[in-house]
Parts: sequence; structure tokens; C-alpha cells
Amino acid sequence: MTTPRFMNSIDAAVDYVLDTIQGDVVLGIPLGVGKPNPFVNALYRRIKNNPARRLRIVTALSLEKPVGHSELEAHFLAPLVERVFADYPDLDYVKDLRGGHLPDNVEVREFFMKTGDYLGNVAAQQNYISTNYTFVARDMAVQGMNVIAQAVASRGEGDHQSLSLSSNPDVTFEVVEKYAERGQPLIKIGVINQQMPYMLGGAVVAPDFFDLVVTDPAATHTVFAPPNGKVSLADYAIGLHASSLVADGGTLQIGIGSLGDAIAQALIVRDRHGAEYRRILETISSDPLVGREFDRFDRGLYGCSEMFVNGFLRLIEAGIIRREVFADTSLQQLINAGRIADETVTPATLRALLDAGRVRSPLAAEDLEFLQRFGVLRADVRLHGDHLLCGDARCSSNLFDEANFEAVCRHMLGSRLRGGVYMTGGFFLGPRDFYEHLRNMPEQDLAKIDMTRIDFINQLYGQGDLKRAQRAKARFMNTTMIVTLLGAAASDGFENGEVVSGVGGQYNFVAMSHALPDARLIMMLRATHDNKNGLRSSIVWNYGHVTIPRHLRDIFVTEYGVADLRGQSDSEVVKRLLAIADSRFQDELVRQAKAHGKLEKHYELPEQYRNNLPEALEAKLHPWAEAGLLPDFPFGTDLTDDELHIVRALKKLKHASYHPTELVTMAVRSLWQGREAPHAYLERLGLADAHSFKDLFVRRLFAGNL
Repeated sequence: MTTPRFMNSIDAAVDYVLDTIQGDVVLGIPLGVGKPNPFVNALYRRIKNNPARRLRIVTALSLEKPVGHSELEAHFLAPLVERVFADYPDLDYVKDLRGGHLPDNVEVREFFMKTGDYLGNVAAQQNYISTNYTFVARDMAVQGMNVIAQAVASRGEGDHQSLSLSSNPDVTFEVVEKYAERGQPLIKIGVINQQMPYMLGGAVVAPDFFDLVVTDPAATHTVFAPPNGKVSLADYAIGLHASSLVADGGTLQIGIGSLGDAIAQALIVRDRHGAEYRRILETISSDPLVGREFDRFDRGLYGCSEMFVNGFLRLIEAGIIRREVFADTSLQQLINAGRIADETVTPATLRALLDAGRVRSPLAAEDLEFLQRFGVLRADVRLHGDHLLCGDARCSSNLFDEANFEAVCRHMLGSRLRGGVYMTGGFFLGPRDFYEHLRNMPEQDLAKIDMTRIDFINQLYGQGDLKRAQRAKARFMNTTMIVTLLGAAASDGFENGEVVSGVGGQYNFVAMSHALPDARLIMMLRATHDNKNGLRSSIVWNYGHVTIPRHLRDIFVTEYGVADLRGQSDSEVVKRLLAIADSRFQDELVRQAKAHGKLEKHYELPEQYRNNLPEALEAKLHPWAEAGLLPDFPFGTDLTDDELHIVRALKKLKHASYHPTELVTMAVRSLWQGREAPHAYLERLGLADAHSFKDLFVRRLFAGNL
């Protein structure tokens, strides 16, 4: 590594880049919150105003503060955004890209987009890069990247300063390594944002990892923090079903959003309210609960997920994510086999390592280093010749001699295994209190969370034996949009080619679920989706786009149940998916499957699956919500009670706007009731002084839905 330049000016850093690179600037920046927004904006503005230069930005998940898509939404959001997002600076290129104003000398290429945000945006659709998360570092190089810039956290000063890649060690290390191996030039820039949580483990680097470290106070700003969304009863049904497939002592991967929160809350209910948990599942399940898990988490779970989300943090606080894994294959295998019972160091710990041949006898220097690194022996044990010394204690390093072994166990054993982690993540994203927890977490707890490389998390290649040992009984939980009756999933785009989000790491987890002998893939989806095109089934006969082909099918979960498809014939796959489809669409699906020869002509869907309807499901779950086990916001919300009332009414209005008949009914009811909304609500929405017919009509509709 070379000595880094420290610059206290973002503009000076931009000057450095433009002076060093004579041609096109190809800037790579991390996905999500790891972007150094002030630096990116300064570089973008400079090149935008200079047509002689060109800029290509290669990234993913470019986040923007919420904006209203109507006057009502805009009025409502303004004070909420100011309160929650504070001084977070939006990315100028995002604003211009959304507005169709991106200059000709700038292009943005993303490999994952915020869900649904770029539908109909020609520039974004044309420049999307479809790739697996594990290929991103490779594909950034293909794009000709010559600058990589990242927001980092900082500790200490001068010779004692260290930096943390914080949220995003996911791709950066691999990019830097690939460029170094090929001898390709790459300017590496770390931009210090003092609000980024300082994560330990694989995220920590020395300042000389970068060519340029920007210390400008203007680079410090609020970390993007989307508020927790409401968890619907349908979300809870999916989360409850999925949580019953998680094995104690296993490994968990989940995602962001209401489904992630639903899974986390369901796991907490299972652990703390076992009897009620079982009754809830019996209530909502049409099939016998064979193969489901109801036990408490006595051993705990290990979290291993590309995205470290708020749900994981809550599971850590609940003591469910607590199964520690260790960066040594033999040690981990001994723990898995029960030959090392737990993290407490005992004579049996040392004996197991000796018997397995992980350490030799007599001990050599590297054996002592291993034993001390993992806390089996105390840090003050020394090897002098062929003897071990610790304070006044002294014995031979030949531990096959019982007297020596007993002396070591009496005077030199550590108390607890060291270096274990119970959460491994590649990047994080969460609400405000999520970051606050990370910033204030005690050091010994923070050390159990390892933010690290995506090529470690998302695949089994490289250190494969270690990964297989750590990822026992893995449950990889992903969401999808559409599933065909033969088990193919469309998760990232529509059949017309439009990209909704991106493949991200989904295929990587699919591949691992089939490669690990005791792992399962759990693909979750809501049984229907409702938008301006009307109510549609999410389970269809066929679809013109596929993210995960049907030969990789495994388990699908909707709010109506679980369909285990692994190893099943096509006709059985069809029957099992029909059983978890919405009943309003089942007959047509049966007809199509029969027409294409995948169901017997005489087949009739059993009556037990004929009540898969939202109102029936809500009736079953409502008592448990009232009892406090399934709250709307299990992990809190940034919205006030008044804001929640307004949001509920606005959502009803928006839903009705897609359905003219429903809108007419709503209008008649609202006019008949003649209700008035609280004046403060009307002021918030800009309706307090309504005069036009449209505004007066909307005001009446809004009041009728409170």
C-alpha cells in the first residue's frame, strides 16, 4: 500500500480525480448507504457542466428521500422527510435520471434498482446490468472503472487512525484485489462520514488501503434510514409459515421490508410464546404441520445474509441470533459434531482438538498461536523450547502425557472461545434506531457482527469447507413476484423485459440451497397483487420472464401455506402450488394445467384449500393481532399516531383509484356520512382551504376513510 493523501476538501478531491484521469471517468460506488453522496454530487456537477468530459457511474440501489406522486402525498411527506432524513443529501444523478434530465456526457449503469422505481424510465432500463451479486466486482472491471469511492467510518487520529468500510465491504475488497492482480490503474477514495457506524471484523482497514482519504466535514451527513413499514396480516401469515421451517442450531438469511420484519417477529413469538405459536399455525394451515419446527431456540441461529437488516438486530437482541461460528474448519466441525459442546473452554475442548489432529503434540509455535487466537489457552502462555510457561506454572509441551495435559488444564486454559461471530453481512440498511444501536453497541457485542465480502457470503467457492461447516441447516429466504405452476420464479422483472429491481444475490442463495445437504430455499410471495391493472394471481400457468428456472424449485410460501416442491413430479408440483393459491383464481389455474396435460382430467382440488381468501385469513389472525403477538409495527415506527391515521386513509384512496366501482362506492358513502377530518390533518395535506371541486371532493373522500 502507498501512503494515502489526506484532503480536507471535497472539491480538492474532485480536482485530483479530474487531473489524474485524462479521459472518461468511470466511477464505481457501493450499493445502498455506502455511497459518498457529497463527493459524488461534486464530481457529477463538475462533469455535467463540462461537456468535454464524460462520466459513467457504475453502482446499485441508489437511494432517494421519499417524494410524493401526488399533491396529497407531497404535502404529507414534507415534514416527515425533514424529521426522519434530516440532512441526508440526495444524489443529483438520481434526481436527473428520474426526471429525464441526465446530460449526454453522463450515464448511470446499475445492477440493482430500488424496487419499481424505474419502470418506464428508458435511460435506466437501457443501462441496467443484469448480473449476480458475486459477479459485480468482475463486471465493474468490464465497465472500465478507474475510480472507486466509498463512505467510511473513522476511529482515532494520526498513526492510530483506522477506517471501517462500515456498511459496504461487500465488493470493494474484491475489486481492489482484481485491479492489483492485473496491474490496472484504480484511484481508491475513502470519504469519511462520521455518522456511519464503525463496524469491526472484515470491514476494518488502515488508511493506506486508499489512495485518497477525504476528511471534509461536509461529507458527514445522516445515513439514509427508511422507516419501518407496516406488517400486514398477510405478511404475518407468510412469516409464520416460513419461521416454522427454521431449524434450531441453523443458519438464517432474510431480506428487508415488511416480510423480513414478519419473519423476525414470528421467530420471536415461536421462541417466547411456543403454545400460542403452534395454535396460530394450526389455525392458518390447511395441511397437517408435518416437518414444521415449533421448539425454542436452545442453540440459537447464525445469521449469514448479504443484507444485515433491522430484523436481524432484533433477533440478536432477543437472543435468537446467537450461534457463534469460527473461522477455522476443524474447530467448527468439532462444534457441529458436539465434540466441543459450546463456547466454554474446558479440558474436553483441548482434548478434542488434539484427538482431531488440529493441534500437534508437542505443541509448535503455530499450534500455540491457534490455541491463543481462539481463546483455548490464555494469552500469557509462552512456549520456551519444548516447555509451556504461564506465570509460575511450567510443563512440557507434550500434551499426550497426562501429567502435562492436566497441568495445562489447571493453569493455562482460557475461559471462553474467542473470535466467534453470530452475524455475517455484506451491507446494511435500516431505520434510524438501527444505526443508533450499531453506533452505541458495546465493543464485545459489535465484534460478533462481521461485515465482510460478498464473495464469502454468497457462494461456496473459496474456503468451501469452512463455509459448509458454518452454514449448518441453512434457510435461505427470498421474495419473488410471480411463480408458474411448474415452479419457475420471476423476481426481478416483467415479461415485457422491464426491470423491477434486479437479480442481486437471489440466484447465489438458490445455488447454495441445493449445494448444501441440509439447506432449503424458501421463496415467499403474496398470493395476489393488486394495482391499476386489477387484482391478479401471483401464481400463474406461464410467464414470459424467469429469474429462477423450475429445475431449481424448492419451497414456496404464500399467506395460505407451504408448497414443498423439491424432488416432486410436475403434476404434484402443480397440485401443491394450487393449494397455496388464492381461491378466486384456482379454478382457472386448474383448467389451464389440465389443458396442457399437467393435471389428470378428473382432478378436483380438495375442499380444504377452497377457502384461501383474504377475509378468511384476516378473521383467523385478527385475535392474535389483538392479543399483541402480531403488531402492525413489531419493531417500532418513525411515524406518529396521527401520521399513521393519515397514511391508512391515503392508502385506501390510492387503492380505490385503481378500481372505479370501488371509488364510486367510497364517494357515495363519504358524501352520505358527511364526516369531517381533523383540521390539523387537512392542513398537513394542503386541504384546509380547499375551494376547487376536486379538492373539496378529495377532502370529503379522505374524511370518509379515516
